[in-house]
Amino acid sequence: MNISDVARKTGLTSKAIRFYEEKGLLTAPERAENGYRNYTTKHLEELTLLRQARQVGFNLEECREMLSLFHDPHRHSGEVKARTLHKVAEIEAHISELNQMRERLLALAASCPGDESADCPIINNLAGCCRSESVR
Repeated sequence: MNISDVARKTGLTSKAIRFYEEKGLLTAPERAENGYRNYTTKHLEELTLLRQARQVGFNLEECREMLSLFHDPHRHSGEVKARTLHKVAEIEAHISELNQMRERLLALAASCPGDESADCPIINNLAGCCRSESVR
């Protein structure tokens, strides 16, 4: 298979496929006499794993680890599950942080009259000052 076939079958761009190969995440494909890469079913599986792992939030290093487990016939599903649950915990922590940010932004927006005045409680708060321009 050539790179455009693989791109179509995996939903990745040719650029992304080359990127994963350059980063050493993808098993290096054989080269034909003309220098073109020749991809196999194994490459499709690796790239599909990469695409889907990235979609659920795994970073490149974590994807590398998942690929290593994918290739390890002696892997333990418990290790894969543990890594997955660790990622879930990271995502939940990030969601909590985002919710706190959202609440703070809503509170800041509620404190601002949003009128034609130059005095802005949002700017003042973000700058760490409590005084308005008229008080200075």
